[in-house]
Amino acid sequence: QVQLVESGGGLVQAGGSLRLSCTVSGRTFSSYAMGWFRQYPGKEREFVAAIRWNVGGTFYADSVKGRFTISRDNAKNTLYLQMNSLKPEDTAVYYCAAGFPTVVSSRRGYDYWGQGTQVTVSS
Repeated sequence: QVQLVESGGGLVQAGGSLRLSCTVSGRTFSSYAMGWFRQYPGKEREFVAAIRWNVGGTFYADSVKGRFTISRDNAKNTLYLQMNSLKPEDTAVYYCAAGFPTVVSSRRGYDYWGQGTQVTVSS
């Protein structure tokens, strides 16, 4: 059984920064592709960023490119999302996910999900 636990969410002013973490337990972390998604109330979960097992294979949604950075520490079984220059429209529940997606921006390829962490950006 694979478990993902997010942390690091909170309230921040516009222009500020937060770093989300996602700790994975249960199986070999390094073989998975990992992703971050976010969900607004009443909306579908949307892709934010992803990283493949080989360092350097990173992908971002256009809305966060240049502001967010995804990274992973395989030795610590932990995924990160560094979020800078935050905007009120980044306010959402953020989820980490693990799996073997053919298309990293699609929710369908991810088998395991965390419980989510709330990020709120005030204007």
